[in-house]
Amino acid sequence: MKNKIAALTLAAMTAATVSAQKTFVLDASKPTKGADVASTMYGIFFEDINYAADGGLYAEMVKNRSFEFPQALQGWESFGKVEVRTDGAPFERNPHYVRLSPVGHAHKRTGIQNEGFFGVTVQQGAEYRFSVWARAIDGQSKITVELVDPANMGETQVIGSADIEISGNEWKKYTATINADGSVQKGKLRIFLYGATVDLEHVSLFPANTWKGRENGLRADLAQALTDLHPGVFRFPGGCIVEGTDLESRYQWKNSVGPVENRPLNENRWHYTFPHRFFPDYYQSYGLGFFEYFLLSEDMGAEPLPILSVGLACQFQNETESAHVAASREALDPYIQDCLDLIEFANGATTTQWGKLRAEMGHAEPFNLKYIGVGNEQWDALYPERLKYFVEAIRKAHPEIKIVGSSGPDSEGKQFDYLWPEMKKLGADLVDEHFYRPETWFLSQGNRYDNYDRKGPKVFAGEYACHGAGKKWNHFHASLLEAAFMTGLERNADVVRMATYAPLFAHVEGWQWRPDMIWYDNSRSVKTASYYVQQLFGHNKGTNVVSLTQDGKAIAGNEGQDGLFASAVYDAQDGTYIVKVANTSDNAQDVTVQFKGLKKKQGLKGYTVTTLHADSPVAENTLDAPATVVPVVDKKDAAGQALSVNVAAQTFYVFRISVE
Repeated sequence: MKNKIAALTLAAMTAATVSAQKTFVLDASKPTKGADVASTMYGIFFEDINYAADGGLYAEMVKNRSFEFPQALQGWESFGKVEVRTDGAPFERNPHYVRLSPVGHAHKRTGIQNEGFFGVTVQQGAEYRFSVWARAIDGQSKITVELVDPANMGETQVIGSADIEISGNEWKKYTATINADGSVQKGKLRIFLYGATVDLEHVSLFPANTWKGRENGLRADLAQALTDLHPGVFRFPGGCIVEGTDLESRYQWKNSVGPVENRPLNENRWHYTFPHRFFPDYYQSYGLGFFEYFLLSEDMGAEPLPILSVGLACQFQNETESAHVAASREALDPYIQDCLDLIEFANGATTTQWGKLRAEMGHAEPFNLKYIGVGNEQWDALYPERLKYFVEAIRKAHPEIKIVGSSGPDSEGKQFDYLWPEMKKLGADLVDEHFYRPETWFLSQGNRYDNYDRKGPKVFAGEYACHGAGKKWNHFHASLLEAAFMTGLERNADVVRMATYAPLFAHVEGWQWRPDMIWYDNSRSVKTASYYVQQLFGHNKGTNVVSLTQDGKAIAGNEGQDGLFASAVYDAQDGTYIVKVANTSDNAQDVTVQFKGLKKKQGLKGYTVTTLHADSPVAENTLDAPATVVPVVDKKDAAGQALSVNVAAQTFYVFRISVE
């Protein structure tokens, strides 16, 4: 009797862990006739938050390199006789420089040293490119540039150095390569004066190993991580920095192009947004500017999607309307001209003003810009009243350019319901929707786009991430729900043409917002589970949507589907079917995918299955444990016209299935 009870108990436990058989029907009768999946379907959204640009993707290692911070020597320590000056600077838009003069004693020193972004991090055996604009007041002098480890217990703090002879009293650029014979995380860049008085401006240090070896380059590991996503679209430069806390501090693309030494400093609206995570030294050097963004788009094979100001500052940060917050109609013309000039910069002939500048910067060929966004998360009538004039001007001058409008900061509600009809009325090509929402929202949105107007503007899911209730960090369960949500995007690819997770980057010592897709310190980076979800969709987007149903219904976490979300596409390039399944339930489930519409002699001949799973829902990848949650790929045999699999609880799958 005891053995019988034990057997019954075991049977009950087994039944609890595996729910009833599910049958999915995949219509394979006309796989290339389904809605096309846009090449831009899955992409990247970049905003300079969490030290994403300076201190992150932009590989410059010197903070406040042109002494333009409001406190001119912020980020620097000075010793000896150092003076900040503004008379006779070499760069109009960066007027500050420092003068180093002898102290007057052979055993005393004058110089400056920079703390970098959370330290000047140096790797043993690596090369670093130092540059500075300088002049010698009396015609001849010398500086010594050192990479130092202040905490070094050896005989010297110096782990790399170079001497630079400064000749002539005219401003010139000087360069040196420094080889590091030691490593340090919290190092400093030190400059000693040896000789007569010198003036220094635009003090710069880059690793030689930048992305593609470029002089004003990007951090190689971070740029490679972006490229490995296979993004179809790249949205930049934000986000809220497009708006600015006030119009004066908005991102202005024209300040971010031309010679890097003459790009003016901009106040980053994120450095004081969150007093509980305050970074008073967070500014934008514009070293990573629109030219570099376009170049990165080209490198990655992604369509560039620049976002420009609509003449409205951040409405979250401004309760009253003023000239600093909302440009009047009479004041909108420069903002509209910025859009037209940007299109010329990206696409214009080299005989045009802005096309010529692009060529002078090293890219004579156009960047083939196809999209432009105007405004970010604006709302109320203030937004469409202004957007109207941008649409009219862009349509008149560049009817080939597709315009992206916005549905505001919310995924539903009053402003969302107001702005969508306004975007239709204005003729926006795409509408940018944002969703920073908890688990319950993502689980309820599987059918979100099934009933959208197929004749209206298309959807750009421009910012989204699952913000776990009480678990607002990059853990596995949040990424699983993002995957479930994305099956709904994919199933409705005729309406949804772009989607980008947000935010993209975060420095572990400088973050203000989380979750984020990629985290890093000065020498390492880690890809989150959300990164791998994005990568799996990006690598497996296919070319055409194919119908995948259960009992005639979309598989979107609906009643009777036990937490299953699924979508299917056909890839005409290799003739495979790609089925994505997210099991958000706590039970393993048996699933059979029946291929309806195959010819009698056709059958399945094998498949690869990529699995993303974690033993704990709160598991996360970290810098010290970057492979806690990673995709696992396996190859399987198959036959017949149906595929039967067991999908584990709390797991995301991508099945790539070949047919005879």
